[in-house]
Amino acid sequence: MLQEIRKEGHDSWVPQGIVGEGISIYFICKDALSIYRQVTSRGIKASRPVVGNGMWVTSLLDPDGYRIEFESCTDVPEDTEFSEHEE
Repeated sequence: MLQEIRKEGHDSWVPQGIVGEGISIYFICKDALSIYRQVTSRGIKASRPVVGNGMWVTSLLDPDGYRIEFESCTDVPEDTEFSEHEE
């Protein structure tokens, strides 16, 4: 997914020149929860997965500051937050 930064209007924004700022790279994958477990088990900070638009979503920042998002389809209700104990 590619999005253009809005330069005008109520949701406009201008990056401050930091590498990676405002850039997100999305991967639709088979199992975002598995990726979350793998990266956090290696000490990499990732967002707690949450369901949005019918998909589990988790994200992390790469060393250059780019946001990497992983999404996988689910039938779990919207806005459900992942918990190891509830899976």
